Amino acid sequence: MAAQAATPPAAPRESPAGMWRFFVYSAVGAFVFFVPVTIGERSTIMLDHFVTWIRDAVPEVLPYYALLLVAGGAVHPYVSGRWRRSTTDVIFSVLKVLGLVVCTMLVFGFGPGWLFEESMGPFLLNALVIAVGLLVPIGAVFLALLVGYGLMEFIGVLVRPLMRPLFRTPGRSAIDAVASFVGSYSLALLITNRVYLEGRYTQREALTIGTGFSTVSATFMVVVASALDLMGHWAFYFWSTLLITFAVTAVTVRVWPLGAEPERYAPGTTPDPETAPEGSRFAAAWAAARDTVAAAPSLGRAVASTLRDGFLMAMAILPSILSIGLLGLLLAEYTPVFDWLGYLFYPVTWLLQVPEPLLVAKAAALGVSEMFLPAALVAESALVTRYVVAVVSVSQIIFFSALVPSLVATEIPVSIPRLVVLWAERVLLSLLLAIPLGLVVLG
Repeated sequence: MAAQAATPPAAPRESPAGMWRFFVYSAVGAFVFFVPVTIGERSTIMLDHFVTWIRDAVPEVLPYYALLLVAGGAVHPYVSGRWRRSTTDVIFSVLKVLGLVVCTMLVFGFGPGWLFEESMGPFLLNALVIAVGLLVPIGAVFLALLVGYGLMEFIGVLVRPLMRPLFRTPGRSAIDAVASFVGSYSLALLITNRVYLEGRYTQREALTIGTGFSTVSATFMVVVASALDLMGHWAFYFWSTLLITFAVTAVTVRVWPLGAEPERYAPGTTPDPETAPEGSRFAAAWAAARDTVAAAPSLGRAVASTLRDGFLMAMAILPSILSIGLLGLLLAEYTPVFDWLGYLFYPVTWLLQVPEPLLVAKAAALGVSEMFLPAALVAESALVTRYVVAVVSVSQIIFFSALVPSLVATEIPVSIPRLVVLWAERVLLSLLLAIPLGLVVLG
């Protein structure tokens, strides 16, 4: 008779006295990522204040810092051998080298005149590359506090009945989703990639979070609202955009291509799927948090690990922002490509009777290259037009100047053609929701 397998010992559970790490570290992480603080005349989250302080303190150093990260990102795929993993990796590795060439010209001031137009190279370098190059590593320090000491597990157990039916994702993804929407797509993808590699998300769940919630952040939404003179309607714009974005995600997760993504875990990881709690949900949430804190590394080790991940992700993102972003800006400025693409959405904008339907359709198409470009196209338009474009430019989520390179930089398998289809679905659904709402409230 075969010997009965021994029951593995239960995971150690943190003593109540040691749970101060859960309360203190999670509170600090949540404060830095989610709580707006007014300093001077500026109200934003502390993470954004930290980045602003550094930009103001050493502005002359930052272009060279960005160039160093871009150079590391261009070389890394060839040193690591990642460049030959797939056709997508080959293409993006070449684009990263092109990004290094562009960055070198911008930093040292040589190259064609069109590159130095304010809406071209300087916009990419100053508004995107330097900002992301600071935001991701700094945010990675506080990311360790937000996701490493039980908060994600605690909230996850409590909201699982909401997340699973609506978005087909675990309850633990709630923290990820909120951080994605109000924080930054680059940091949000850093969170998502980390949880995926820990075996706590499947491929479909990770892509749902990465393409369903990782918007340009509340801070950038303020920039868009200011540019389109919507700050007088800020509360309506912010909350309606959040609801529309999440509603669109609830639909797209159920249709192709996102709905067809496989439910498999990252290669080489031990799957850690979320299980339904027995008994009191609050007691189960507390137990999950205690288990996580008991297994968590020291603060120093956790910060060092996420900081390393942050620099690697920044290096992977920045060269592609320069190359792909510049290509999108050139196509938008000098070709009719996005005018043609706009006709894909024109039937919807015309049928729903939004003011200037063809302009709205073209602006919606333009967002796939860079999310700020649609705002420039409709800055002088009617209020409803400006509102609709402002919503769609955020709720579309997928744009090639930054989000797509950020997603490709993760370990999550990505198909570019499927991303394009998903982008079109998100734009169509966003227009269907935003236009009637804008006409009723602002029309």
